[in-house]
Amino acid sequence: MHTNGSSAPAERRPVRASDDDDLTEPAAFHAAGVRGAGLRAIGDLGFEQPTPIQERSLPLLYEGRDVVGLAQTGTGKTLAFGEPLARSIDPGRNEVQGLVLIPTRELCDQVTEVIAHLGDYYGFTTIRLVGGKPINRDLEALERGGHVIVGTPGRVIDHLRRRTLSLKRARFVVLDEADEMLDIGFAKDIDQILRQAPLDRQTALFSATMPMSISRLVWRYMRDSERVEAAPTQLQPVETVRQLYCEVASRDKFHALEHLHDTMDLGRSLIFRRTKVGVDKLTDGLRRDGIQARAIHGDLRQGERDRVMRDFRSGKLEWLVATNVAARGLDIPDIAHVVNYDVPQNAEEYIHRVGRTARAGKEGSAITFVGEWELGEWEAIIERVGEDALEHLDIPTRFD
Repeated sequence: MHTNGSSAPAERRPVRASDDDDLTEPAAFHAAGVRGAGLRAIGDLGFEQPTPIQERSLPLLYEGRDVVGLAQTGTGKTLAFGEPLARSIDPGRNEVQGLVLIPTRELCDQVTEVIAHLGDYYGFTTIRLVGGKPINRDLEALERGGHVIVGTPGRVIDHLRRRTLSLKRARFVVLDEADEMLDIGFAKDIDQILRQAPLDRQTALFSATMPMSISRLVWRYMRDSERVEAAPTQLQPVETVRQLYCEVASRDKFHALEHLHDTMDLGRSLIFRRTKVGVDKLTDGLRRDGIQARAIHGDLRQGERDRVMRDFRSGKLEWLVATNVAARGLDIPDIAHVVNYDVPQNAEEYIHRVGRTARAGKEGSAITFVGEWELGEWEAIIERVGEDALEHLDIPTRFD
């Protein structure tokens, strides 16, 4: 499957969505408006039934409407916007016609893989633009030309300033994980990028939450948008997650975490901290005590991030210590446990963190350490998830 600067194989003719010959399953996607090349591409990915967000978004995007989709990672958003975007591309015009903006490099890699797969069937090329990669590769790919850009805001802005990228012909723009992009400081970049795309473009925005900052973005840059949601109950942890918490003084949290490691056989786990400095400090302490832990956050070079993720997926690492970049930006399968070393800042953040475990019907647990200065945030989380969903966990302090 092609990624950065990829192109469809020369022997494969461009397939347009209007080609309805050889219609095969998945018939359920046909009912949602997918046709020809799109059906074949989706079928080859092994999907048979559209997810709720796909079912609700696809018909509207095919009509040319602007769409605001509320859905978490893992609900099929990429195909929900990717297939209509693919249908909009004219492979005969070697110019950028579509743009997908994504907050993190890891998520950008995942989305690029899907868009490039669609491009194999529709005959267009996809270019990935992310920080942490040699810019010469970008320049070579942009010089060859491409139809769809999938990138992080910082690197896209860099190329716009260099005038190595033009969005004057970009008719389809996607903001994916929009709340995360704003949360990590990309608001000004997004504003500059959208100002360089045509006013009459089609815009799709997908977000797990709908804070006021997203509402302002919708009001400013979208035209008569239609709002769709993956499910009315989307912002609740899945029932297979066992949610545990313990009150522990901030100075005792490290001791409590080591106690969990020694007594609960946590296995492959994801440990969340609020800040990059906190992640590094905790990781160093765990490694000094012989625990196989590594850090991941936005300051790591791309090669280092890739190595950490390979080791974690392969089982070489027990624990991954992360900032919120891992809550949605990383593809991490089969995590048995999530530990909130710091209480999340709000209920949405808590639910996203907890959602990293107990996927696809599997069981998992989420353990939250509640420090003496974090009671306000914890009360707000209890109000959202319900006291009945939480179990108290007794952990001895270092003075017991």
